[in-house]
Amino acid sequence: MPFELKILGSNSANPVYNRHQSSQLLNIEDNFFLIDCGEATQHQLLRYKIKFNKINHIFISHLHGDHYLGLVGLLSTMHLHGRKKDLILFGPTGLDEIITLQLKYSETFLSYKIIYREVETEKAQTIFETDLLWVESIPLKHRIRCSGFLFKEKPKRRRLNKLKLPEDISLANIVSLKNGQDVMGPSGELLFKNEEVTLPPKKSRSFGYCSDTIYLEENIPQLSSVDLLYHESTFLDDMKDRAKVTYHTTALQAATFALKANVKKLVIGHYSSRYKDLNPLLLEAKSIFPDTRLAIEGEVISVADE
Repeated sequence: MPFELKILGSNSANPVYNRHQSSQLLNIEDNFFLIDCGEATQHQLLRYKIKFNKINHIFISHLHGDHYLGLVGLLSTMHLHGRKKDLILFGPTGLDEIITLQLKYSETFLSYKIIYREVETEKAQTIFETDLLWVESIPLKHRIRCSGFLFKEKPKRRRLNKLKLPEDISLANIVSLKNGQDVMGPSGELLFKNEEVTLPPKKSRSFGYCSDTIYLEENIPQLSSVDLLYHESTFLDDMKDRAKVTYHTTALQAATFALKANVKKLVIGHYSSRYKDLNPLLLEAKSIFPDTRLAIEGEVISVADE
């Protein structure tokens, strides 16, 4: 089943060089999560043939315009497309007020309900949970309140080895085996030993999204060993003083974080408009963490489950 990150927007405040402002779409087993929503997001969704109404959860990291100014337009288009299903919107304090005010003065009455979930930006906590996964907030340090997001699949059940089971096995016995239990007969006899007729569960996967922030080593324990980490890398390291003043991270710092956190793969993005050529950012990060790739709009980054 898919665990895929699609890059919709990769640049920082200025949309230049055919790069758009921050937005990503995470697909976990055909559950679609939109992460940040820069101005061109709905155009990018159209461009890549992604159906708007497949998105039921939107996560906004902070209230700088390059991360949320596409939101009202997207919400309005969902209404025009006849959406009826509730949409859950996660974000910092004030996001609900901004959206409500814009809808009020445009006299827009949505055909669906928005459920606002305010995200605590000072500490990590679970903000969403299903049978499939947990989502945690990641406290970041930017000029205004800002949070990242950590998506983690829950432990998966064991898989049946169909070559070792009879075709007429009961549903109750199948459930027991998937739950890791042996199957006993009515007289207490062992019918199926779990480890002999099942395969190990598939790997539970994880993705961490670190939006605008200075370099924060205190987040390393929370993001330790994640399969895929996106970390903003606005500047090259020769601009580290500028990065510190503007509360951003350099490519070298993002790679250092990935190395110390022992992540499997790093994606860097949120590029400053000063860089038309992104290869220097990539090379700088790879000098510390070789398994680094650039966030390139339209590309899909997959995490395998085996």
